[in-house]
Amino acid sequence: MNGLRVLFIGGSGLISSACSWLAVERGLDVYALNRGTTRVRPLPSEVTVLHGDVRDPTSVAEALDGHEFDVVVNWVAFTPDHVEADIDRFRGRIGQYVFISSASAYQTPPSRVPITESTPLSNPYWQYSRNKIACEDRLVRAYREEGFPVTIIRPSHTYDRTSVPAYAGWTLIERMRLEREVVVHGDGTSLWTLTHSDDFAKGFVPLLGNTRTIGEAFHITSDDVLTWNQIIMILAKAAGAEAKIVHVPSETIAATDPDWGAQLLGDSAHSLIFDNSKLRSVVPDYVATITLEQAAPEIIAWHDQDPSRQRVDVDLDSLMNKLSAEFRRGS
Repeated sequence: MNGLRVLFIGGSGLISSACSWLAVERGLDVYALNRGTTRVRPLPSEVTVLHGDVRDPTSVAEALDGHEFDVVVNWVAFTPDHVEADIDRFRGRIGQYVFISSASAYQTPPSRVPITESTPLSNPYWQYSRNKIACEDRLVRAYREEGFPVTIIRPSHTYDRTSVPAYAGWTLIERMRLEREVVVHGDGTSLWTLTHSDDFAKGFVPLLGNTRTIGEAFHITSDDVLTWNQIIMILAKAAGAEAKIVHVPSETIAATDPDWGAQLLGDSAHSLIFDNSKLRSVVPDYVATITLEQAAPEIIAWHDQDPSRQRVDVDLDSLMNKLSAEFRRGS
């Protein structure tokens, strides 16, 4: 793996930054193509940053001029035209193209768990997921018809210290600290898998340059499964607060807030447990070791270090007031 020249399109995001650090640690020659505007997750000094706007073909061409890569990973491709541009740009020039899809592309709701890579792809609720499926379809066709060397990766709910792993984000923590009620969908007992980005990186980096992955799809998740009630209570404990949970039907939330509803009905309202056997067949030593109980204090501490990080969504806060009043505990 040492000396492998890898281009991350993106590279400083929630998941990709952890992969950048581990890739450098493992001896890869990492380049990152981005606009250079983020400072939340700094890249290792060993990463060569190429400044360009991935949505501007001229900008990308100028940034990549004179560079050749063994592997290209696109962290920020969301629609078929994004991957179409990459197929045209990298056809015949690279040994592996890694597309970051989403586990929300799997059949929703799932007909059986645990989910494997052979679970059908179908999500009638969330356009984001349907777009990822369309991207996968185009890349698989490119692989079958012309040998385009694609590997598909499907992350599930992945987080790091900068992100509160719940839809409401810091708004949730702020409400609990102010002793206000917080909304949890359904009865809060659906099962959910959370994966820390450092654990994701341990499964991801060994796939780079691995010829056994070409034409294949893998999800990378932890094996730590929690209910949503447990997730909220763990976060509350780390924040030094009490979780005053109000349960609201997912369909009611969806009718009130279409964005939250699409994410719920298209993903987190359903119990999702994953079988990582396929990943371990290629990365035998993969094991996720970071639990939410371990990570939650670091999440809270990171936000407490700088009040500007404590962003409250005023509209979402108001919505929680409305829903909690309507579905108050015991009413």
